[in-house]
Amino acid sequence: MGDRAQGTKVLFLKDRIDESIEIMHSLEPSEGYYLAFSGGKDSMVLYAMAQVAGVKFDSHYNITSADPPEVIKFIRDKFPTVSMDRPNFTMWNLIPKNLMPPTRLARYCCRFLKEHGGEGRVVLTGVKKSDSIKRRTATVRSCRKNGKVVVNPLLNWVDEEIWEYIRSERLPYCELYDQGFKRLGCIGCPMAGPKGQREQFARWPKYRSAYIRAFEKMLIRRTERGLKTTWKTGEEVMSWWLKESSNPARHDGKEE
Repeated sequence: MGDRAQGTKVLFLKDRIDESIEIMHSLEPSEGYYLAFSGGKDSMVLYAMAQVAGVKFDSHYNITSADPPEVIKFIRDKFPTVSMDRPNFTMWNLIPKNLMPPTRLARYCCRFLKEHGGEGRVVLTGVKKSDSIKRRTATVRSCRKNGKVVVNPLLNWVDEEIWEYIRSERLPYCELYDQGFKRLGCIGCPMAGPKGQREQFARWPKYRSAYIRAFEKMLIRRTERGLKTTWKTGEEVMSWWLKESSNPARHDGKEE
């Protein structure tokens, strides 16, 4: 019974692989794909699929300034051909600019730091429908206003299949996964939840200090703009951000 189940799993994974390769072949642009690489498990499988498919591509990692050091080292050691691109902004000047901390609903940091790459190109991503409720409506191909066309070859994969492929092909992966991390985003990302944020700041305390300094600059700018707030210090903003305080501070800053 166990062997039969394993055989079914292998055949099902083969269907996923064939589907991803067919998507890449059918939508391949003459200039090649821009492959959005994050250093996480999905982008590793995406990179491997592009190689197996034999399509032309160049891969890019967008540095945010809040990147886990282990992720940067992993990419440089194991994926040296990935271009490490720096955006025009860092997390530390985006927060004062936007007059509020990034939140689960106001993720302006992603747009500026992660999603700007590949304008005018056909971009490969590791987005999966199973990632979130919002992504369940994602499509294999979509167009953006900036001329970017996004292609999601792994759309129908689930995490179990991603890890099955990584194990079967013996792909290298970042050590953080073996240390309890489920996702490899920016340090302090609100999508990790308050508990996840606190755990990250315990591991990388210098980044907690960097956020507090950015919050302090944000408060100065809010005062200059005449925006009301009950926050007095960057520490108070951090406490609110991590749900350690019920301070009903207003955070109604608008993006420029």
